[in-house]
Parts: sequence; C-alpha cells; structure tokens
Amino acid sequence: QLQLVESGGGLVQAGGSLRLSCAASGIVNINIMGWYRQAPGEQRALVARVMASGDTNYADSVRGRFTISRDNVKNTVYLQMDSLKPEDTAVYYCSIEAGRILVRTYWGQGTQVTVSS
Repeated sequence: QLQLVESGGGLVQAGGSLRLSCAASGIVNINIMGWYRQAPGEQRALVARVMASGDTNYADSVRGRFTISRDNVKNTVYLQMDSLKPEDTAVYYCSIEAGRILVRTYWGQGTQVTVSS
C-alpha cells in the first residue's frame, strides 16, 4: 500500500531546531526525495532535495541552516532545520519522485512548522 507519512513538525522559537521525517512505503525505484513548503498566500516552493546519488540542492534561503538526508533502506527522507526563523513558518511537504520509465511524484500530507519570534 502506497503511503507517505510525515512527522516532526511543530512550534519552535526563533533560533531553535526541528527535524522532519517522511517515511515512504509501497514505492519502488525512488529517485529524488525532497521537501517543499507553502506559506499562506504563497506558492509551494522547493526547500531541499536529495538525489539517488546523494547530491543535494537547497533553496538559497535555507542553505547553511537546513540539512537534507535520506535512508535508502528505510525509504525515509529527513530535514534537519537549525537556526529557524519566523519566515520559515509554513506547511512542509515531502516529495518522492520514483520510476524508471514512467516517473511519478508522490506527496506527503504536509506538516505544519511554526517559528515564533
């Protein structure tokens, strides 16, 4: 059964840390695992992603503060968020791109991250 389960969101003060997790089941041939976020009134935007090779991409606004990693045995992607700022407040969604011939993107249900000043 296909399932993406996110966890780790919450409320934190500015300067604090949170760690998001997204566990995927029922998905094979996973290529890219990533995190996106969407703040009220804004479009969903890439935060970070990690390729099957281990290469990573980060949005400029989070580079140096956030670290993405993946566990290919557990099919889980993590986002370690340090030095959080109020502008990081958003709903965070994990994204899994999988497939060899037919590539599909799967989305988690979203987890709220709120950073208070």
